[in-house]
Amino acid sequence: MTESVAEFMVGDEDFLLDGRPVRLLSGALHYFRVHEELWGHRLGMLRAMGLNCVETYVPWNLHEPEPGRYHDVAALGRFLDAVREAGLWAIVRPGPYICAEWDNGGLPHWLTGPLGARVRTRDAAYLERVERWYRELLPQVAERQIGAGGPVIMVQVENEYGSYGSDQVYLARLTELTRACGISVPLVTSDGPEDHMLTGGSVPGLAATVNFGSGARAAFETLRGHRPDGPLMCMEFWCGWFDHWGGEHVVRDPADAAGALREILESGASVNVYMAHGGTNLAGWAGANRAGELADGALTPDVTSYDYDAPVDEAGRPTEKFWRFREVLAEYGSGPLPEPPQPPPALAGPVRAEFTAWAPLDEVVECLGGPESETALPPTFEELGVDRGLVRYRLEVPGPRTPRTLTLAGLRDLAVVYVDGVRAEVLDGETAALAKPVAGPASVDIWVESLGRVNYGRRLGESKGITGGVLHERQYLHGVRARGLRLDAFDDARAVAGVPFRATFRAPDGETDDAPDCEAGQGLDAGRGLHRAAFEIAGAGDARLTLPSWTRGFVWVNGHCLGRYWSRGPQESLYVPGPVLREGGNEVWVLELEAAGAPYIQLAPYESVSDE
Repeated sequence: MTESVAEFMVGDEDFLLDGRPVRLLSGALHYFRVHEELWGHRLGMLRAMGLNCVETYVPWNLHEPEPGRYHDVAALGRFLDAVREAGLWAIVRPGPYICAEWDNGGLPHWLTGPLGARVRTRDAAYLERVERWYRELLPQVAERQIGAGGPVIMVQVENEYGSYGSDQVYLARLTELTRACGISVPLVTSDGPEDHMLTGGSVPGLAATVNFGSGARAAFETLRGHRPDGPLMCMEFWCGWFDHWGGEHVVRDPADAAGALREILESGASVNVYMAHGGTNLAGWAGANRAGELADGALTPDVTSYDYDAPVDEAGRPTEKFWRFREVLAEYGSGPLPEPPQPPPALAGPVRAEFTAWAPLDEVVECLGGPESETALPPTFEELGVDRGLVRYRLEVPGPRTPRTLTLAGLRDLAVVYVDGVRAEVLDGETAALAKPVAGPASVDIWVESLGRVNYGRRLGESKGITGGVLHERQYLHGVRARGLRLDAFDDARAVAGVPFRATFRAPDGETDDAPDCEAGQGLDAGRGLHRAAFEIAGAGDARLTLPSWTRGFVWVNGHCLGRYWSRGPQESLYVPGPVLREGGNEVWVLELEAAGAPYIQLAPYESVSDE
C-alpha cells in the first residue's frame, strides 16, 4: 500500500486495487481490546503472519456511555493511523450493532433500555440516535479512506443482520446514512452461509460476504446461489472460539484450522481471520450469550480474556497456530514475509503484594454510587444509569407474619441476599427464591450484579437487575430503595484513594474492632468490599495476576481495570499489559463481591505459549 493508491473497488470477480485484482488477507484485531501502546506490536505480528489487512469493530457503548457524552472517539482514528504506519489496509465494521462477545453487542444500555426490540429496525427514535452517533464517529473513518492516502478500503453495514431481522428498509437507510457521512469506499455486509440469513442481511448493490469456521466450498456455493457475481470473501473465519465462565477452555487444533484456511484460499476467496489477535475484555465489557437453539436459555457470561485461541495470543506472542497460518498465507502473499517483532518485555520476576487496607462494600456504594432512588418496584440497571457494575436494593417485609418464600422475579444476573444484616444466600437464574422462608418484619438487602449483557440473539438488549419484582409468597413487596455502583466510578484510582473517597479504610490485620481477617470466610462478611495493596517493581513488563482463593470481583492496577475474576474458571489469572505497570511504586485495587481469599495478590512474568 502506498499513497499513490487511490481507488479500491468491487469487481465482477475480484476486489480491484487501481484496476488490478487483489486478494484481501485480513485479520481481526480490535483496538479497544488492546492497550494503545501495544497496537504497533500487534499489527507487526499480523504482517509477519502474512496478512495485508486488518479488521476492527467499533463499540458504540464504549464511546458514548451516556446520551451525548462521547468518550475518546478519536481512538479509532489513532488506530487507523497506526494501521497505515504498519503498511496494512483496514476494514472498519462500525455496526451500530457488532456482537463481538461485547456487552450488549456494542449497543448502549441507555438506548436498548427504553427501545427494547425496536433497535436494529427502521424505528425513528432508534435511527435518530444512530445518525447522531455516526455523524460523530464516521469522520474518523472518512478522513482515512484510501482515496485520501489512508488505509480504509471497505466499511461494513450492520453485522450479521440476517441472523436477527429482515428489515430491508432499515438496512437501506443505514446504507444511505453511511454514504451521507462521507464514506465512499465499497460497503459490504456479512452473514452466515444460510439462505434465510443472506436474504435477511444482504443489501442490493453491496458486496455480500459470509462467516464460518469450516466448510468453505459449501459456504461459498450457498453465497453464489444468492450472488452469482462478485468476489468471494469469508468476513469471519472462526479460527478459535471464546470461553464462558464455568465452562471448559475452548481450543482448536492448529492443523485443522490451517486446513480450513487453506480451503478458503484455494476457493479463490479473500479472508478475514477472526480473531487474528483477540486481546482482553477490559473493564467488565465482556458480553454474554443465552443457551439453546433459540438463544433463549440460561445465561452464559463470557470470561475476561478474549484470547479466542487465536494465532497471536492475548499477550501478543505467536502460537503454533500462528506458524501454521504463516505457512499457508506465505503461498498467497507477495514477496517474503517479515520476521515477527520481538515480544514486549515480561515482568522481571514474581511479585507478591499484601493487602494493607479495606473498606466494606456498603461504604463503597455510599461513597461512589449514584443517588438512592425509592420506587414501588425495583428499578432496572438501565433506569438507574448503570451499564457495568452492581445495584443494592433495600426493602422491608411487613410484619408480623409467618415465614414465607422470598422470590426474586426476573433476576438478571446474580444476587447476594441479606436478611436482617445476615447473608442468606447467593442466587442466580431468572426466577430465584431463598431456600429458607423469611418471616416478617424483616429488612432485606439484595446486591445484584450484571454478568454481561447478551450480545447475540433475540434476548439482545434485555435489562439487568430485578426486572419482575420481589415477592413474599405471592405478594409484591413495594417500596424499594436502590442505589447503583458503576464500574467507571473506579476508573481514577487517585480519586478513590484521596479525599473524595470518604469510606473508612480498615487494616486487614484486626487493628480496629470491625476489621476483617482476609482469610477466606472470616471477618466482617468475609471481606466483601474494596481492598488495596501496593508493591514495588524493578523491570516492568507483561504479567499474569492471580488472587488465591478469592471468589468474584474486579481488579484495577494503577487505575486500569483489568476486568472480572471468578473462581468458577476456566480463566485462572488476569493478563496485565506491561504499559499498565511502572518502575517503582504500583497500586492494586480489588473489588470483591462475595468472599475474600488470601491476604495478597501475586504477579508472575507472562510466559510465551510457544518456544518457536
